[in-house]
Amino acid sequence: MNKSNFTAETKVAFQGEPGAHSEAAAFQAFGDKITSVPCETFAGIYEAVSKGKADYGIAPIENSLVGSIHQNYDLLLEWRLPVIGEVNYKVSHALLARKGATIDGINKVYSHPVALEQCRAFFEAHPRMQPVVWNDTAGAVKMVSESSLINAAAVAGVSAAQIYDMEVLQEELEDQSNNHTRFLIVAKKAEPFEGPCKTSVVFSLKNEPGALFKCLSVFALRDISLTKIESRPMRQEGWQYFFYVDFADSAHSERGVKALSHLEEVAIFVKVLGTYASDLSFASHAH
Repeated sequence: MNKSNFTAETKVAFQGEPGAHSEAAAFQAFGDKITSVPCETFAGIYEAVSKGKADYGIAPIENSLVGSIHQNYDLLLEWRLPVIGEVNYKVSHALLARKGATIDGINKVYSHPVALEQCRAFFEAHPRMQPVVWNDTAGAVKMVSESSLINAAAVAGVSAAQIYDMEVLQEELEDQSNNHTRFLIVAKKAEPFEGPCKTSVVFSLKNEPGALFKCLSVFALRDISLTKIESRPMRQEGWQYFFYVDFADSAHSERGVKALSHLEEVAIFVKVLGTYASDLSFASHAH
């Protein structure tokens, strides 16, 4: 994705209020000239793109400390918007409060549940602070800033402090400095790209012994590396699952086509979510 191609006319939907980490990830992916479109929920991202209110949507799919954001896996399948890119965003959290507040006086801290989970050690070291779930990080900052609560704070990025005129009481709250969130970018239609790529695919299995082995072997037989596998329950059928897989190849390469064709023979449902350029910065953070 060439950032120079995007202008203020490019609208990118994200979940949260201005100043959220998702908005910062959008600026990282598209450049700071774009128009960001705040959405109250994750589903709102997909709806905005589907209805033409935004050109692109950006949604967190997994975090290096707390794992997958399961709702967005479900929404990828529900809305069927192609994945056209990914971005690796380094997350750093700060404790933000109203002017005049002190860290010793804080007893409630609001933020998105994933952000709170990433700061588990901080809360263990400050047991008097009660973590309280809020819709998003920047939204929590906005709520505290508009309230009269001097004993409340929010966990969010430092940039939100300037937007909402808040005090930064402490930075780098996250348990590990190597805290990254992978975001997927969706659009109404697939887009061309260059360089190394990934493909995201979802499938369901026959209820028989070795079914998952057979499905995954279609990639191993062709030396295709799997970079992610995630299972999600089928809501309409108890104890049945969808499997989401990312593999390091194109759905249109010779071996990618053969692998997916083979997968269709051994699975009962297969849907390619998209082939897109890899964010190579992930490799430098892998362990």
